[in-house]
Amino acid sequence: MTTLALFDTEGPAAATAAGPRPLVIGLDMALGTSGVAGPGWTDTIRTGDLRGEKRLVYITEAAASFYRRADLVLIEGAAFSMAKQVGHDELSGLRWMIRCDLYRRAIPFAVVNPDSRTIYATGKARWKDDTGKKLTPKQVKGLVRDAVAAHWGIECTGTTRYDQADAYVLQEMGQDWLGYPAADLPKTHRRALDGVHWPTETVAVAR
Repeated sequence: MTTLALFDTEGPAAATAAGPRPLVIGLDMALGTSGVAGPGWTDTIRTGDLRGEKRLVYITEAAASFYRRADLVLIEGAAFSMAKQVGHDELSGLRWMIRCDLYRRAIPFAVVNPDSRTIYATGKARWKDDTGKKLTPKQVKGLVRDAVAAHWGIECTGTTRYDQADAYVLQEMGQDWLGYPAADLPKTHRRALDGVHWPTETVAVAR
């Protein structure tokens, strides 16, 4: 694959203000391995051989251990074109379990379309190589991972690198919406924020 120039940068931008950033948690939910991210870090939730209700309860409880004190949570929404619909009913159920838990805890949250996440990281949702051939979903995920390293200095490695990178972009979107962007992204990227249905309740840490 030809390396594509996503943006002009000489390294990760500094935070716009001194002091701690709000606790925004990004969740890239999956039935096998979920990506989780907060300010300056990434992690994963692995389910191993769990199945059915046990798996959904385990993921929800594990996710809650990360977000129970969060100021805002961003959840990646459904990509129904992927995986030939395999597991989508169960995954949709998982998202709603987490949404209900966040509602019960009175933690504001937003659900982000996968395209919006990619646009925020790379500037557009659809990419082609130098020959005009459309990049595969995995190749685009590679661009997102590279963007996370270039913009925010977070190196996502190993077999879960794409899950971690996706989650990190989500939490940075939330930080930006609250007024605490850690990188000065161009309008081509930040337009992705307009496509998110943000919570209507006031978030205490918003500027």
